Amino acid sequence: MICTLCVFIYEQEEITVRAPKRKRQPRRRLAGPQMGVDLDDIAQRASYIGSPEHKDTQSFAGQPRPRADASICDRLLAQEQPRVTDWLKTAIRRGAISSRLEGDFPRYVWHKEGDIVYEARLVNPGNGEYKGYPLNRIEWPDGLDAIL
Repeated sequence: MICTLCVFIYEQEEITVRAPKRKRQPRRRLAGPQMGVDLDDIAQRASYIGSPEHKDTQSFAGQPRPRADASICDRLLAQEQPRVTDWLKTAIRRGAISSRLEGDFPRYVWHKEGDIVYEARLVNPGNGEYKGYPLNRIEWPDGLDAIL
C-alpha cells in the first residue's frame, strides 16, 4: 500500500505524484516584549492598509474581493482606517506580537476589541504595512488577555 507517494508508469516513463501535504495552521504564540526590540519605534512606523480579501463592502482597501476561505471584517470598520491603525500601534506597544520578525516588524499582531480578537498580518515588511481579520475563539493566542 502506498499512502504518500503514488507512482504511475506511462509508456515506459515513470511519473511521481506526491500526495498534497496537509496544511495546518501554526499555533499562535505571543512573544511579548523582547530584549533589544523597540516596540514604540516599530509601532510608530507600522500602518494598517487592510485587504479587500476580508471585506464584503467598499472600504478604504478598495473594492471588495472576499476569498471563500477568508473571514469577513465588520462592515462598521470599512471606513475606519485611522481607528484600526491605532489598534495596531497600541497592540504592538503592549507586546501583543509574535516572535517571528520580518525585517523590523513582527509577522503577527493581535488586538482584542470587546469579544473579538483581530489578527494583523504583515503584508509589506519594508514599509511595515498590515492587513487584519477577526479570529475564531479557538484561534486566539494563549495569554492574550493578560497582555491586553
